[in-house]
Order: sequence, then structure tokens, then C-alpha cells
Amino acid sequence: MTKNLKIALILLVVLAGVYFLNQRGQSQYSSQSSQLFSVNAESVSRFLIQNKTDAIELSREDSLWVISGNDTLVVKSQSIDNFLEKVLIVETGTLVSKNPEKWSKYSVDDSTGTHLALIDAEGNTMEYVVFGRSKSDYARNYVRTHKNPQVHLTNTSILHYLSTSPTYWGKAPKPEIESPPVEDVIIE
Repeated sequence: MTKNLKIALILLVVLAGVYFLNQRGQSQYSSQSSQLFSVNAESVSRFLIQNKTDAIELSREDSLWVISGNDTLVVKSQSIDNFLEKVLIVETGTLVSKNPEKWSKYSVDDSTGTHLALIDAEGNTMEYVVFGRSKSDYARNYVRTHKNPQVHLTNTSILHYLSTSPTYWGKAPKPEIESPPVEDVIIE
């Protein structure tokens, strides 16, 4: 083997080693995302949303959703679909904090966060999470669960789907229009 070939092989081994060390070092900075909720949408019988002093509860009666305590509004199917298709599939990613003392900084404490409870048909709370608005990344939210004090960022912003306003979830039913009686018309 020639001297130049030996140097080239050693250089190749060194470069490969540096590359693999760099890859291993960079892997610690990657964000691992995982599904926030481990529930099936069909198993959710009720959900409760609370933000500061406002709260709303929606419950499934047979195949229809109703706003608890409100018999004047009909639930909008688009609002329910957005909740089931966007909120229940949200993923968590980057770990932001492990310290419960910093919850207020991320708006996930009891007084500033938006609370969401998912309840099954037997009245058991399946999931309970608190969301907070990110002040620096409007495309994502902060979140913590009742099982884990860690604060994570979500992969997408979903707070706008968690409104406590009854008019976000429901609309007034259209009044039935009574048609005037049709009189017999005689054509001559």
C-alpha cells in the first residue's frame, strides 16, 4: 500500500468518526412528538372547557351533542367536528419546563390556563389537560396534563377550538316559517 493511500484511508476513517460523533450529538436536539390524548373520540361522552371564570360543558345524547344547561341553541356540527378532528389528535413535542413553579409563566396554571376534561359515559374523567397560549410562537400552545407536571409545546395551536362561548358551539334554531294557507284560485 502506498503512503498516499494509507493517509487517505486514515483521513476517511477520521472523517467518518467525526461524522458519527456529530450525528450522535445532534440527536439530543431533536424533538420527539407524541399523541397528547390516548382516547378514542367515540368514548368521549362529555367534555368540559374552563377558562378563568367561564366554563361550558357539551354532552352527547344518543348521536347528538348538546350544550349542558342551554336548551335554546343547537350545536354546530362544524364546531364538534373541529374539536374531535383537531383537538383530540394534537401532539406534544418540545419539553419546555419540568418545574411546576413556572406554570404561570407558560399560562398553564390553574388560574390562567384553559382547562379541558374529557369524560366517558360512566362519568369518569379520562383525560384532564391545561393549555396555555405561547407568547412567542402563535402556531403552537403550551400544555400540561394532570398526570405529568411537565410543560410541552403542542405541534399546532388549538386554543381557538376551546372556546367557552355558547355561541361558538351553538346557534339559534331557524324558526319554522308558516306558509299562508293556499286559497283555491279559480281561473276563468
